[in-house]
Amino acid sequence: MILLQIPEHRRPCDVVVIGLAGHELELPGVSTTALPVSAAEAAVAYVNAESPDARAGRIATMPLPGQVPSRVLIAGLGDETAADLRRAAVAIGRAIRDLGAVQRVSVAIDAQSFDESRALAEGLVLGSYKFAMPASADDDLQIVDLIGAVDRAGLTAGDEAADAAGWARDLGNTPASELTPARLGELAEAQLTAAGCSVSVRDEAWLADQGFGGVLAVGGGSASGPRLIEVSYRPRRGRAAPPLKHIVLVGKGITFDTGGLNLKRSGAMRMMHTDMCGGAAVLGAIQYAAMQHLPIRVTALVPAAENSVSGTSMRPSDIISQFGGRTTEIGNTDAEGRLVLADAIAYAVARLKPDAVIDIATLTGAMKVALGLETAGYFANDDELAAGLERAALTSDEAVWRMPLEHKYVSALDSPVADARNDPGNPGGITAALFLQPFVKDVPWAHLDIAGPARALSEGPIFSRGATGYGVRLLASYLETTAR
Repeated sequence: MILLQIPEHRRPCDVVVIGLAGHELELPGVSTTALPVSAAEAAVAYVNAESPDARAGRIATMPLPGQVPSRVLIAGLGDETAADLRRAAVAIGRAIRDLGAVQRVSVAIDAQSFDESRALAEGLVLGSYKFAMPASADDDLQIVDLIGAVDRAGLTAGDEAADAAGWARDLGNTPASELTPARLGELAEAQLTAAGCSVSVRDEAWLADQGFGGVLAVGGGSASGPRLIEVSYRPRRGRAAPPLKHIVLVGKGITFDTGGLNLKRSGAMRMMHTDMCGGAAVLGAIQYAAMQHLPIRVTALVPAAENSVSGTSMRPSDIISQFGGRTTEIGNTDAEGRLVLADAIAYAVARLKPDAVIDIATLTGAMKVALGLETAGYFANDDELAAGLERAALTSDEAVWRMPLEHKYVSALDSPVADARNDPGNPGGITAALFLQPFVKDVPWAHLDIAGPARALSEGPIFSRGATGYGVRLLASYLETTAR
């Protein structure tokens, strides 16, 4: 892991990182302490002779044998936009991580605006991410001195957003043998209570008493019982202050998905410990809101369950009663995510009186077919909420695409024995959203289907291998702008 800091005095370092825009090296703040004049001249000569790639995310290494620092990393900055700066910083963070024993690095890149500094910090921290069980010891810490011109508030925001996304990645990457619904609740309570939130973890008895039929049905086949994790963040305000907006975030928390009795193929089951990445995203987002003291009320709900196979598993043809009394006919036990989301959404609308509800889930393979693996599809019943998510996606560089809530397909949900069936068929992303919409009633609502970008088989320009933490920074940015 890395620790970002702005040093009061320049210190000797093992490695210096400098930026390359076009064919011009940028050497802001590089004194003879960080980079000797001879080394700076050598870097200029290297660029003139070798013409290294200046696209964002490209890194060239120039060794300096027998000198301190021992090498210079030349990082392409692309067009020097905030998005390019973030991608360059991810590559720098990965290069620093892969240096291993190197203890101190100086990054001499200007990021003068809030957005630029936020992008720089996010990229460095996200790029340095490495999942380990148990977590790496403190002696693996690498100090990164930022010696260019930076905005301190932007650095703090970026560092905290990336830290929240890193925690979400850790949760998503943890094997289901270690991360049961109860354990997820314990980790959320420990992490978020320390951040200033209040956390309640409700067990099977409470869920049964309150009528969470979807969560209980999905979790009924597992020896690890289901939970509802409820996290509340309320900023401190005077009694005379006007009421704040209240946003409820609902994240699917399926800690492992076998498909139930409609068992998945073995290959499709390999990554199903990441089926709770929506839940991880809302936990990370509320952590950011609390750490930044945003002037907005936020509640995060994570209906957590393990969709397993046993004699007590839900069956096709079962009829369940969701929170609030709406009934669902089970046609496919592998369409379980919408069942737990429906309970939590109905609970949010009935009990929490939100100004808006946003749910996020690894919900349908259909969305991966439609949009690929780097873009989330989303549905919204409110154009203002949709516009806010679009702005947040641009800020966070987490791509979204609005999908149609096309009601001509609603008849696919018809059931002769219940209010709806859970397997209405294609178009699968749309019919899944239509299944959820009645539980929202007239509250502004958006549904993000992150089945594609929530996990990755290899590192991308920003995303890590495994759980990507997608959605944390998107939701954090949305909360930040909504709070203004």
